[in-house]
This record gives sequence, C-alpha cells and structure tokens, in this order.
Amino acid sequence: MAKLDDVAVDIAVVLGTTSMPIHQVLRLGRGAIIELDASEDDEVRILANNLPVARGTVIVSGNRIAVEVKQLLPRSPESA
Repeated sequence: MAKLDDVAVDIAVVLGTTSMPIHQVLRLGRGAIIELDASEDDEVRILANNLPVARGTVIVSGNRIAVEVKQLLPRSPESA
C-alpha cells in the first residue's frame, strides 16, 4: 500500500464551460469574470488525470468550498 502514496493524480472539478475568441482571452486581467453555461446549483464533473470519474455537487460552508461526490462513473474499457 505504501507504493500508492507516491502516485500523483490531477483532480479537476468542472462546473461549466464557455467559448470565447482568443483576442478576448488575451485581454483578460486579474479579477475578470468569465460567464459559464452553468449555475452554482448545477452538477459538476470530477476528472482524474483528465478522465471523467464522478459527478457531484458544490457545497459552500462559510469561506470553504467542497465537492460532494454523488455518483461514480463506470470506467471505460480504454482506461482499464
């Protein structure tokens, strides 16, 4: 089990997406607001090393933000 302690996994939580021209991206500055196609109440996608592994919801408690896992997704044959 100790060998698993050394395995790095990148975790990403995706609330929504958007598209914008590169010239708008280049003009973004600190504090810029990017509108997404989702709201804070929508389900989030949880990715591990860019592969979808679960779905969940965002939980806000005071100044802390967490993600509650609601559903684990089946593994695809290519990732097995």
